[in-house]
Amino acid sequence: MKTRSALVAVSTAGLLLVAGTTAATVAHAADLPPGAPPGVCPVDTEHGPPLASPTTTASRLFGARTFLEGPVWVADPGYLLMSDMRAATGPQRVQPSTMLRYTPGPATVETVVAESGSNGLALSPDGTSIVAATHDQRSVSRYQLADLSRQTVAATFQGAAFNSPNDVTVRSDGVVYFTDPDFQRGRRADAMNGRTSVFRVSGSTVTLVDDGLRQPNGIALSPDGGTLYVGAYGENKIYSYPVRADGSTGPRTLFASIAGPDGGTIDCAGNVYWASGTDGLVHVFSPTGVKLGTVASGAGTTNVAFGGTDRQTLFITSGRTGDSGLYSVHLGVPGYPY
Repeated sequence: MKTRSALVAVSTAGLLLVAGTTAATVAHAADLPPGAPPGVCPVDTEHGPPLASPTTTASRLFGARTFLEGPVWVADPGYLLMSDMRAATGPQRVQPSTMLRYTPGPATVETVVAESGSNGLALSPDGTSIVAATHDQRSVSRYQLADLSRQTVAATFQGAAFNSPNDVTVRSDGVVYFTDPDFQRGRRADAMNGRTSVFRVSGSTVTLVDDGLRQPNGIALSPDGGTLYVGAYGENKIYSYPVRADGSTGPRTLFASIAGPDGGTIDCAGNVYWASGTDGLVHVFSPTGVKLGTVASGAGTTNVAFGGTDRQTLFITSGRTGDSGLYSVHLGVPGYPY
């Protein structure tokens, strides 16, 4: 369950570039339907198997945190951001959270936003800000990386407060999709009348995607932007939705079943990676739903994100409350930074 020093992001011509990606690749990507942020997935590339073995094990990088969530990689200068959620406090029993930065080689971990109120994090298409599911204000927020200033992306749906936005994904044209279970609502009033939902934000307009899921949790887009994946924690299922060019979605279909689906991500071949908080594994599926294997990271696995200089390192937040940590494993296919 998903329960200040300035940062600097560098972009080229306003587009986030990854190692080995050329301007021509980005230009070609701009002609494709809205999907991955430009440069994340080089086009016209053949990929091999993502896992060296069907049962792969990740290595622990650090631990002793309360409850880590929402990893996202910022390519330049190269660091990982994540949320560390603490025990609920106050009469409304809301969980405070801190935004941390992990920088590899030499490894450092530091606080960048002491009271971020965040859970899931995603990178904006231009690489200049973080879009955050922020349960402290029951909203979706944007943190500018240059100065860490915070703005509201979405605060209500048809005038009603959300439950506790949990995880988020962003299309290359800036359309935001997020889940809204009630895990961190605490004792605040239920303005959604018992519904837990998935929403879309386009410009300043919030639209309902689906309010028929029990505790929707992780959320991710396919590289071409044509499929939206959502993990329904309360159903032990991962669903997929076809996505139209305008960002609207079609009916959901069952993609896969795992115990306690939490956060997920996608690689550039379209393979789907989903964390299970129940069995401590990241389950890996082909785009058609065929099980490819698992990555083990210990009990309490919460979320996943690709990063590193070649974006082939899978970072995993995992661990029991009070000893939550960050794990990593190098895989055969590059993928999304969140």
